Amino acid sequence: MSESIVRVSCVRHTYPDRTQVHLCGLDFVVERGQRVVILGPNGCGKTTLLFHILGLLEPQEGEVSVFGVNPARHFNRIRERLGVLFQNADEQIIAPTVWDDVSFSPRNYGYPGDEVEAMVTQALERVGIAHLRHKVCHHLSGGEKRKVALAGALVLNPELLVLDEPFEGLDPASRSDLVGLLNRLHREHGVTLVMAMHDVNVVPAMADRVYVLLRGGEIVAQGAPQEVFQDPGMLRRSNIEPPVLAELFQRLEELGHPLGHPLNVEEAARALLECIARSSGAAAPQPPATRTRAAGEPRGLAPAGEPRQAAIEFPAPATEPAPAPEAGIDFTASATEPAPAPEAGIDFTASATEPAPAPEAARPDEAASPSPSERGA
Repeated sequence: MSESIVRVSCVRHTYPDRTQVHLCGLDFVVERGQRVVILGPNGCGKTTLLFHILGLLEPQEGEVSVFGVNPARHFNRIRERLGVLFQNADEQIIAPTVWDDVSFSPRNYGYPGDEVEAMVTQALERVGIAHLRHKVCHHLSGGEKRKVALAGALVLNPELLVLDEPFEGLDPASRSDLVGLLNRLHREHGVTLVMAMHDVNVVPAMADRVYVLLRGGEIVAQGAPQEVFQDPGMLRRSNIEPPVLAELFQRLEELGHPLGHPLNVEEAARALLECIARSSGAAAPQPPATRTRAAGEPRGLAPAGEPRQAAIEFPAPATEPAPAPEAGIDFTASATEPAPAPEAGIDFTASATEPAPAPEAARPDEAASPSPSERGA
């Protein structure tokens, strides 16, 4: 049986403004080596739960146990076994340079200088920022600051890593990079992860177990991602936007096409291909195998020595030939025949080149005739 390293049971906390958070309903349990995600809307108590695990808050009711002790009263016993990454990295970075910040904990705990240097170097290499060791933290990007804070959390090689909204404010590339980094820490070093978030699209790639919180702190569901995402209605009642794939395949099931509950695009493509094959009576075509793209590798290109993946070909839709133009109407003539010459006897260019004619001279009879006044005289 796996060892439980975190247990939170029916905890109540009241903040100075009298806001109450009651983390009850189901016990929150984390076993060694698990990746646990806490899902819930803003204000539901995710951060309050993490602060109790970290010993920053002590419950007024209920029980909190981390590595077998109350973290609020005996944090010194577990401080080197636990690391934390807060939501805002700027609040966690306290030193001017990357090296100064990452080395703060081991220097503060009295480690020898050469051991501190080795620990900092290992932490920086582990998160891929060894080239930033002498940079000023204030000048780093948001993703780089998040990695500096993570290196500071990992410098003492903790067994448990607690993360509050680790993907908040990151662009897609930085988020994908951090997902791969955390999964590698879990896979290669056995780090137990506890993460609070509200982005459901990251959960399938990050979680072995999911807890769902309602506003006010009630824990209403827990289980593997496949189990939790089978009920999009429950997620909506918890004010959590369900994954698009979960809603799509639930709707297909309601329409009489049960295709399971895929968690990612690869599983969804395979389920749809199998359904198409059953309908046509043919063998289901297999989607091309996927692999992890190496850092810096251009998208869509296979590395040297590997064949490119063949695209899935679909039959071209039947098309009807365009109708021939009606007899007697040649629409192409207007684009090829020269313009007709102007009619004979009319030279429209003359008005632009010939001078205007002089006014006609007055006729003799008009010049000799007297004016009305002269006639009256």
